[in-house]
Amino acid sequence: MNESLQFLVRHGYTVLFAWVFAEQLGLPLPAVPLLLAAGALAGAGRLSLALVLGLPVVAAITSDVLWYELGRRRGVKVLQFLCRISLEPDSCVRRTESTFERHGARSLLVAKFIPGLNTAAPPLAGVFRMRLSRFLLFDTLGALLWAGVFAGLGYVFSDQLERVADRSITLGSWLLVLLLGGLGGYAAWKYVKRQRFLRQLRIARITPEELKGKLDAGEDLLVVDLRHSLDFEAEPETIPGAYRLEAAELEKASEQIPRDREVVLYCT
Repeated sequence: MNESLQFLVRHGYTVLFAWVFAEQLGLPLPAVPLLLAAGALAGAGRLSLALVLGLPVVAAITSDVLWYELGRRRGVKVLQFLCRISLEPDSCVRRTESTFERHGARSLLVAKFIPGLNTAAPPLAGVFRMRLSRFLLFDTLGALLWAGVFAGLGYVFSDQLERVADRSITLGSWLLVLLLGGLGGYAAWKYVKRQRFLRQLRIARITPEELKGKLDAGEDLLVVDLRHSLDFEAEPETIPGAYRLEAAELEKASEQIPRDREVVLYCT
């Protein structure tokens, strides 16, 4: 058994709890490989399967309750903060709010399998004022499903543990280079994609000062407020005369927007 697996056997329960707790708080620490390894060690009889399943669930629920309370007390600003540090800040708020609003508590069952929604779902449950008992029920089921799938896969394929570990040792530093290179490439692609989007947005952008000047001058403008209902509740101030319409409804309601006037859209 290589040194990494020996360390996991000696300190596995502590590492498993702390790692999952940190990941669920939002730190970039992927817990899936650790769940797979812990499940494999449980299959080899070196760790308790009950604890390998139970500790990640407790860690996830503990972290999620903290996010739930923050969402309940601070509102949608918590979600905006989480999305601001994500790889897709421009669509994160709208996408997560729409997903949770459409599926409600059922979102918690699969949230941990979906990047972005994983961390955003608990504070969203607080924002939507979901009952704590209902939140705990669905969040616990979702955490059990998530931990069970990956720890279960490790348990089923525990015979391959040593082979995978030996191959990793053979690759040595090249494996780390490949993993870091892949992660870096993905982050760079997302960054370039976002900069391209922002560049296109700036072409047709109007500043608040310019808009105010046009309104004060009496120009015939139509201002469309595209903010999500949650964002509107958090900051209900709006431009006088603005037409309220959520972004998801923009295409369906396009016929209601006149073509003979200058249209200004704004959102979060």
